[in-house]
Amino acid sequence: MDNILGLLKLRIKKGISLAIRDTRSSDPYVVVTSGDQKVKTRVIKNNRNPQWDDELTLSVKDVNTPIHLAVFDQDTFSVDDKMGDAEIDIKPYLQCLKMNLGNLPNGSVVKKIQPDGKNYLSEESSCILKNGKVTQEMTLALRNVECGHVVVEIEWKEVPGCKGLSGIEI
Repeated sequence: MDNILGLLKLRIKKGISLAIRDTRSSDPYVVVTSGDQKVKTRVIKNNRNPQWDDELTLSVKDVNTPIHLAVFDQDTFSVDDKMGDAEIDIKPYLQCLKMNLGNLPNGSVVKKIQPDGKNYLSEESSCILKNGKVTQEMTLALRNVECGHVVVEIEWKEVPGCKGLSGIEI
């Protein structure tokens, strides 16, 4: 536990215009990996615009370890088909956390992150203060696929007895 900085809660909200991998649709699910950790959402049958709203949690040991997100189509009799992937850059979000802005009004936008060639954002993303916690919702454009986006919200959880972010340079 002493090498964990904290926990990152990911709410995999939905997919938008995901690729067709079966006859007319797909049975998508999302796999999130970071280092040796791997978590996944449930499968939504026959849906190119699935609403998962699944909460997944990763322990963060190093802010530089990439968080990789991949979408797959579940197949019964063959290997699941890839439907694109993206990476989540948590550094802008962690910079917002380190500002300690808990005294701002609920709903305050702490920081706006613009899409650029270094991230997978398909539109502007904001770090927002909600009920005393900073969250970031992002729409990620999937790569290595003809179409598709995934909407994700992230939130940091401090863990008693862990290092936390205080001494970390981001």
